[in-house]
Amino acid sequence: MFVVDTNVLLHAVNRDAPEHRESLELLTTWRGQHGAWYLTWGIAYEFLRVVTHARVLPRPLSGAQATAWLATLLESPGLALLTPGERHAAVLQEVLRDAKHISGNLWHDAHTVALMREHGLRRVVSYDQDFRRFPGVELLAPAELL
Repeated sequence: MFVVDTNVLLHAVNRDAPEHRESLELLTTWRGQHGAWYLTWGIAYEFLRVVTHARVLPRPLSGAQATAWLATLLESPGLALLTPGERHAAVLQEVLRDAKHISGNLWHDAHTVALMREHGLRRVVSYDQDFRRFPGVELLAPAELL
């Protein structure tokens, strides 16, 4: 059981990314499995924000293309979305106490880690080394999973 970070989704869509092939291959595998894997709504919306942004991608998707791609992904039999529960605020405080010095873009990762802790998950698949800043998180590099 693991969470898939935004950058894996982005690389799977962006044919110009060096990580495109491996990201797409992993997502294709996960989409066909019944074993549990996870996203968060924050990851889904960050994906939509970036993949439709003309200043970020040379060939951005339209809003309709991006939401259709995400909808197809969400139909995967083993995929579930992590959502905040009643303990979320307390768990977020634990994450902030353990990681220290969270600012800027790290807030998105802190939110993801809080949701992971809240749901008893430790593993995240990502190209983002910032997850190493959070004690208790096991960062899985996509290339190692092929």
